[in-house]
Amino acid sequence: MAKEALLIVDMSNDFVADDGTLTVGKPAQEIVPYIKDLATKFLEGGEMVVVSMDAHQPNDPHFELWPSHNVEGTKGQQLYGDLYDWFQNNKDNKNLIYSPKTNYNAFFKTDLAETLKNSGVEKVHTVGVTTDICDFLTVSGADAEGFKTAIHKRGIATFTDLGETMVNHMMRCFHTEVIE
Repeated sequence: MAKEALLIVDMSNDFVADDGTLTVGKPAQEIVPYIKDLATKFLEGGEMVVVSMDAHQPNDPHFELWPSHNVEGTKGQQLYGDLYDWFQNNKDNKNLIYSPKTNYNAFFKTDLAETLKNSGVEKVHTVGVTTDICDFLTVSGADAEGFKTAIHKRGIATFTDLGETMVNHMMRCFHTEVIE
């Protein structure tokens, strides 16, 4: 049976909390219970869960485009709320991986594709923020690495009006399965 993995993208305090420096805010906060439940189901089913997290240095050139966010070692980079607690309770599970990234795409210059392939993963499910930036580019990266892809509409959020457009774009471009 083909293995699957869940990627939780950028659900940090800086992207989710009301006072986050680049927050999606309430829409991101509202998806936390769905993501937590889905991640629990994946782990209980023996599947992999990857927390893919932006990891920037204080003087990152990325901050010429965006406000400073997810600086390594700060509270802003920590998982948000119940997801932080969930991670702490499950961090010893061999199927739970924390994967820092410096790019929108979780696969760019990381060993994520190799790790998933070595574990027999053939399909990547994506949840988190933001739909039109990091989620979209991570799905693109997964597709480029040869994975089948799925996006969970109840587990994604963004701060723009492009969410639905990008979900449709993922479906057309990458044949991404859209899970309602």
